[in-house]
Amino acid sequence: MRINPASAMRVKPRLLSALISSAVFPVLAAAPATNGGNTTIKKEDTVVVTAAPSSDTFTPGGDQLVPAFLDGQIANGGRMGMLGEQKAMDVPFSVIGYTAKLVADQQAHTIADVVANDAGIQATQGYGNFAETYRIRGFTLDGDDMTMGGLSGVVPRQVMDTQMLERIEIFKGANGLMNGAANTGVGGMINLEPKRAESTPITRVGVDYTSDSQLGGNLDVGRRFGDNDQFGVRVNLLHREGGTRVDDDRRRTTLASIGLDYKGDRLRSSLDFGYQKKTFHGSTAGINITGVDFIPHAPSPSHNYSQKWAYSDIENEFGMLKSEYDLLDNNLLTAYAALGGQHAHEEGTYSSPKLLDASGNATAGRLDTNRISDTASGMAGLRSQFDTGFVSHKVNVGYAAQSTQVKTAWGMAWGNETPTNIYDTHPVLKPDTNLFGGKNYTDPLTTARNRTQGWLLSDTLGVLDDSVLLTLGARHQKVVVTSYNASTGKQDSTGSYSEQRWMPTYGIVYKPWETVSLYANHTEALQPAGTAGQGTVNYGQSLGIIHSRQNEVGVKMDFGRVGGSVALFEIKKPSVLTTTSNNLSYSKLDGEQRNRGIELNAFGEPVLGLRLNGGATWIDPEMTKTQGGVNDGKDAIGVPRFTAVFGAEYDIPQVQGLTATGRVNHTGSQYADSGNSKKISSYTTLDLGMRYRMQLNEDKNEMVVRVGLDNVTNKKYWSGVDSTSGIYLFQGQGRTLKASVSYDF
Repeated sequence: MRINPASAMRVKPRLLSALISSAVFPVLAAAPATNGGNTTIKKEDTVVVTAAPSSDTFTPGGDQLVPAFLDGQIANGGRMGMLGEQKAMDVPFSVIGYTAKLVADQQAHTIADVVANDAGIQATQGYGNFAETYRIRGFTLDGDDMTMGGLSGVVPRQVMDTQMLERIEIFKGANGLMNGAANTGVGGMINLEPKRAESTPITRVGVDYTSDSQLGGNLDVGRRFGDNDQFGVRVNLLHREGGTRVDDDRRRTTLASIGLDYKGDRLRSSLDFGYQKKTFHGSTAGINITGVDFIPHAPSPSHNYSQKWAYSDIENEFGMLKSEYDLLDNNLLTAYAALGGQHAHEEGTYSSPKLLDASGNATAGRLDTNRISDTASGMAGLRSQFDTGFVSHKVNVGYAAQSTQVKTAWGMAWGNETPTNIYDTHPVLKPDTNLFGGKNYTDPLTTARNRTQGWLLSDTLGVLDDSVLLTLGARHQKVVVTSYNASTGKQDSTGSYSEQRWMPTYGIVYKPWETVSLYANHTEALQPAGTAGQGTVNYGQSLGIIHSRQNEVGVKMDFGRVGGSVALFEIKKPSVLTTTSNNLSYSKLDGEQRNRGIELNAFGEPVLGLRLNGGATWIDPEMTKTQGGVNDGKDAIGVPRFTAVFGAEYDIPQVQGLTATGRVNHTGSQYADSGNSKKISSYTTLDLGMRYRMQLNEDKNEMVVRVGLDNVTNKKYWSGVDSTSGIYLFQGQGRTLKASVSYDF
């Protein structure tokens, strides 16, 4: 067997292409691609072209981020769980990354603001609270299930701010091989990468305003130390609070993070700690339309149909330690390990009106929650690259595990809701609650302990100078769910179970040219199916594990100035059905939802100074196995058949540093019931903005002023629907002004 890194065996044609492009487009070549691309180059400046960093120096599989595309807003690749960071052109999967520069330029406060750039993702609100949830390829991903640095169980609960993040990376498709089992995430995964200190010191302060009265301030400081800049420190602070566009809706965010890293000849390590607290007071949750047979017209975007006494406080402490060590030179053998966790405490009183008639009459309900969770997760493994004859190999062997303990007590108004109206809402008395889910509300007992663990083995085989890459992998996943009686703290055997299963994954990439990749894959996913619902014979008993499967084919392109992809996919996910016989109901995994779709994605700078990012997704979200076949062939709840986004930026040549921005988002109609009798209308929103970048103090310091107006036309619409427990509609955001100023010392 001959051991030799494949990258050392040949000269990539793209390197020559990059040198030619540097000569023809010197301004582009000089713009930094990986640190935000904020440098303004004057016509009289001398342009110095350097060799680093580029996609040709990128080492796949580790923690080194995929280089950003052109202006630094989008990366054509991202993290694939335990398989590490990968360029999209070299893997048979759909993966893309959005950078901190895009976050800053678009004044994106949360992950939902960022994923609005991707037509394959629909952001909506969680049932009963203010959580951000996402539908990727038509299937739900809870915000709690996102990963950070490829590690699960670290991301703060429900809503994550963007201040400390360098990348928001989106993997589309079933991802059990890379990330193991999760509560959600059949259609894809979102990974968050924290900021790291860069070679150029940064001291950035910023202030921001969001209508109607939210004011915020932030600080971002990064330094490297040591003879070779091997030590790095990055600190981020944020505080923002005030009223939103909705009447009497006040929110507050506090975040603090520190990231330490070390880059040695063989050892690379990082340590991150973070604290985040989100507070919502009087904010709107969903409207329950379970008992009516129509879709109400949406209230005014500024109208608050909730109650002032509704609130939610979510506090998180989180952190992770990661290390890589090269056991052999030239990345021939590298050991990696990571350990992380978080403590989360959510306490709140929620109010969701239940609609009664078309006039907007409703009842104001109440849900009290006190939830405490502690999660620990880790992974470790070896990755290697070598040749056997004419075949190159990239092998990864690893183990990952996660353990979560949850303490929950909750209560809700039961039969004593207060009358209200969603169009003419007035203050109502807070309904009394009947306590369920635990009698010790101030100090809840343990209600659940969940543990997942699994072994991963994968090999990417390359032939014909790696123009053909075959990925073969499998993961043995074990899921252990233990339930406890919330009133006594004793284990509940009917709701506890343990299952394990192998999940194979295989895919192939063929690159007829350096700029084009054809690919196909088969991937799978696991998630707990939960327990049987009330009114069934097997109420409270485990329903086992949902085992979903995906097949996908597509083509990707990267021409240096523009890139994109086309993908066709099919995902089959089992679902729970409740059958009734002899007046007895029984729940089991007998249903199925099948989503077939086409995704288009394009980004780049076709003309110097004009940057584009857009895409479209068509999905056929068919329910193929339903109760008694009554709804077979109908659309799944809350999945639009068509979504599209088109964003553009234009550097105005007459004013140096001035850029105009715009984005159009379109979401097609979607059904709000299994029988497809209630449909939410399609909607289109327009966002416009400007930013002005200037150099101060003889080009030593930089100031950037940004102004944006979201939903310019103040479109009134329902943004989505949730069917977790009943049918809830969520209203879209009205016209919102955002303004910010950042200053780099």
